[in-house]
Amino acid sequence: MKLISWNVNGIRACVQKGFLDFFKEEDADIFCIQESKLQEGQIDLDLNGYHQYWNYAEKKGYSGTAVFTKQEPLSVSYGLGIEEHDKEGRVIACEFEDFYLVTVYTPNSKSELARLDYRMIWEDEFRAYLKRLEEVKPVIVCGDLNVAHQEIDLKNPKSNRKNAGFTDEERGKFTELLDAGFIDTFRHFYPDTEGVYSWWSYRFKAREKNAGWRIDYFCTSESLKDRLVSAKIHTEIFGSDHCPIELIIK
Repeated sequence: MKLISWNVNGIRACVQKGFLDFFKEEDADIFCIQESKLQEGQIDLDLNGYHQYWNYAEKKGYSGTAVFTKQEPLSVSYGLGIEEHDKEGRVIACEFEDFYLVTVYTPNSKSELARLDYRMIWEDEFRAYLKRLEEVKPVIVCGDLNVAHQEIDLKNPKSNRKNAGFTDEERGKFTELLDAGFIDTFRHFYPDTEGVYSWWSYRFKAREKNAGWRIDYFCTSESLKDRLVSAKIHTEIFGSDHCPIELIIK
């Protein structure tokens, strides 16, 4: 089973830059996007053979997630069920026969860490949400988690130490997620690989220089460990400031 996740940074813009070619070529069983940046009715994506589920932010042109899946889920839910967190279209959970698939666009802590306190609350409540799902069946969670976990997950760790996405607080919350029984699937297969990133700033020719960050993840419940086949970061694919990531699972 092939799963893909991609922060498209505006699906309408990404469609103009080859999204559909990649989508068709990959032929994933489940394809998740983050940062769709639109409201209902603003795009008509013809994805033959896929069920589409969208979660829109109340604010126009902001945030938003979607799941495209060949197999119809048993159930679909949107958000965490907490009003404070559910206005920005950040979470979709699809229940399948033997797992939950959750796609997430984690809030960015913003410049000068204006949203770090909110982010810390979000992290705890999102983790608790995943653990509640896990009481029913194993969980696969994917998306833009807006954190580079270790120094090998970004090009310039020293100069970014206190910047959004690489604060001790955010990194600590990701560690807590792993300690709660989740596997960072890319690191499961490539524990020491350096220089492979999923996001590059549009400024300073960052992608050209590969001055990037690995902030997009597939994480799974520990109980799925023996079913993990491979993990990949499609650094060759353009169309957004993020590139797609992939998980193959038995």
